[in-house]
Amino acid sequence: MKFSGKNVLITGASRGIGASIAENLASMGLKVWINYRNDPAPADELKAKIESSGGVAALIKFDASDESGWAEAIKLITESDGELSYLVNNAGITNDKLALRMSESDFTSVIDANLKSAFLGCKEALKVMSKKRFGAVVNIASIVGEMGNAGQVNYAASKGGMIAMSKSFAKEGASRSVRYNCVTPGFIETAMTEKLSDEVKDYYAKNIPLGRMGKASEIADAVAFLLSDHASYITGETLKVNGGLLM
Repeated sequence: MKFSGKNVLITGASRGIGASIAENLASMGLKVWINYRNDPAPADELKAKIESSGGVAALIKFDASDESGWAEAIKLITESDGELSYLVNNAGITNDKLALRMSESDFTSVIDANLKSAFLGCKEALKVMSKKRFGAVVNIASIVGEMGNAGQVNYAASKGGMIAMSKSFAKEGASRSVRYNCVTPGFIETAMTEKLSDEVKDYYAKNIPLGRMGKASEIADAVAFLLSDHASYITGETLKVNGGLLM
């Protein structure tokens, strides 16, 4: 794929879908900034893996739900590279339980980690990308934000909000040539879905038209397309990657 920019910041990039996105974009020639919050070991391993394959990567530690952390991160990146070309807001958590048992903190913790972090990233990216009149942001939402799911009121709200928010940012960023889009993964083989019971996995496998869970690499390919020059006339859209579970 063709990219006019030279670097990308990926939040929550040390594991799962984020790591797959980082590896994929590095293989396409972008310098990848790998964000992590706590444990540096997986991020170090990912950086080494990317570099051993000929890619360029750098580590950047900050809490994506903290505004000052974002400001410092963007400052570090632009001082190093002169710009931030692309952003992938991937950081997120779950805290599942039925709504009647969900406390206010159960709800707000997920909103902060998923939706607030993406808002801060979109906002800070727009500031720096506007200066060059170029940039693209992809927010990793979820099929749950489109169809809802029992036991995930907080997660559904965070991801549904992300989809709506991306459309608003797309309208504000368009005059500055900054694009915002979403990818909504369905059920993907990650550590998060590995926790599901065999019964739940079998249920969804039977109801997914393509007959299987998706792979993290398939999400990474969708993200790469939306960031690339091949999607230069696409903004404010949501790309479903769910095997046909929600059409």
